Formats: sequence, structure tokens, C-alpha cells
Amino acid sequence: MKKKRIILGVIVLVVVLIIAGRMLSFRKGVETVPVEEGVTVKVMETVKKDIRETISLTGDIKARERIEVYPRVSGKIIKKNVVEGDRIKKGQTIVLIDRDEPGFKFEPAPVDSPLAGIVGRVYVDLGTKVTPQTPIALIVDIDRVKVKIDVVEKDLPKIKIGQEVRVRVDAYPDKVFTGKAWKISPIVDPISRKAWVETLIPNPKHLLKPGMFARVEIIIKTHKDTLLLPHKALLKQNGQKIVFVVQDSRALLKRVETGLSDEESIEIVKGLAEGEIVIIEGNYGLSDNTLVIIQN
Repeated sequence: MKKKRIILGVIVLVVVLIIAGRMLSFRKGVETVPVEEGVTVKVMETVKKDIRETISLTGDIKARERIEVYPRVSGKIIKKNVVEGDRIKKGQTIVLIDRDEPGFKFEPAPVDSPLAGIVGRVYVDLGTKVTPQTPIALIVDIDRVKVKIDVVEKDLPKIKIGQEVRVRVDAYPDKVFTGKAWKISPIVDPISRKAWVETLIPNPKHLLKPGMFARVEIIIKTHKDTLLLPHKALLKQNGQKIVFVVQDSRALLKRVETGLSDEESIEIVKGLAEGEIVIIEGNYGLSDNTLVIIQN
């Protein structure tokens, strides 16, 4: 009887140990099952817009025409008809000169403007004695202004007379002035390997003033209604350009071909369709088919 109890106890103990071992093994199996964690990303939907290829350079605003006016005779200034800032017509009298000489009597000699425009400077006052070498006034035409920029040799073939030009100045940071390429130098400087291009900008309100520093963009090409992405959406892998799109909460790798680019965007000419959801932040280090969590 005692032996039976001992045997029964041993059997019960073995059964308990087997069950406990299986439970422990099951728990360890559950704990070691990997849980996939998603990568947080920001996305945007692809849309079609216009993009332009530009050449960006700088230069100074200059009057389209400027001329310093000199008298034809010697004498003394007896009348001033204009002041700085006045609009003046071609042929309008700027000053009168008394050219009286002992023994002779002359009518006052007018000094007329050869140019319609604005009086930029008046160099003389009443009573000033002048000769034909004395500048009387500076007349400028700023209804249109120009900016001369230096273009590197390799970009010259891209520029044609009449191409659209956009100009910005610090005085009006939110305003864009438009004009056109007006003249192109026929020669290239052999030292700098650059040639000048002159742009002409309408200036009816005279907001652009000679001497202002200007940032100039020459529009080389325009592609309308084309697929655009921000530069940060584009990555390189094994020499190829790629982006990641989101489908069913997964990041899927797509190879793309690009076209024009500007400071903000790049054109996608192949590999994407309008309306696809593209990852623009959190894409570095991603692999194909990675689980993602969209933040925005």
C-alpha cells in the first residue's frame, strides 16, 4: 500500500512537471514573437503644377538712358527751370545762361534737355559761371530700367533675346518685376569666360531706382501641368533615383526619372502618377515594404 502511494506521488509529480514545462515553453514562445513597429512619416499627395528652369544672377539697376547735359556757351546761370525729380520733356529748357560780354548784347542762352525723362541731378545754382565743359544736369529715363548681368560661357546658349526675366530688390521683397532679355554680348571675356546679358524691365511707377541691387532670374524653359515633388522626397539608391509611396500602411519603393528643377521642387517625368501618396519626411533609411505610420 505504501509503495502504491509512492508510485502515485511520483506519477503526479511527473505530470505536474510536464505541464509546468509546457506552460513555460508556451510563455517563452509568446514572448519571443517579434512585434513590428511602424516608422512615423509625413506624406503628400502628388499634384501637377508648372515649373520653370531659370538662371539666377545679380546686378545693379540702371536707367535705360542717362545723359549729362552741357551748355554750348560760356556765361552765368540766371534762371533754373527744373529741380531734381522733375519729369522733363525732350527739348524743355533746363537753365538760362547770360553770356553778355563787354561790347556785345546777347539774348539769354537756353540749355535744353536732349532726352525725355526725369531730372536726376542739377549741378549748378543761380550765379554759377559755366563753360561748355561744365555739366549742367543729369537726365535719366527710368520708365524702363535695365540690369546688366554676367553669364558664364556654358549658359549662354540657353539665353535668347526676348526671354522672360524676373527681378527682385530688397526695397520690395514681396514684389516681382518682370521684363525680358534685351541684349546679349557678341563676345566672351577670355579671362572670366563670361559675357554680359542686358535685361529690360518696365518701371511705370518708378519703384526701381538706378543703383539698387537686383536679383535676376532668366526663365529658360517652362513645363506646364507636370508632376512635382519637393527635393527632400527624392533619394538615391545604387545610382538610381527613388521615392517611397504609401499603400496599405506600407512604404513601397518606386524608381523615378526626373526633369526640370527649381529651388523648391523637382519634376517627375516617369515612375509616379497623380494622386499617389509620397513620403516626404522619415524616408531616409526606409526599406521596401516597411510598415509606416502617417503623422500628418
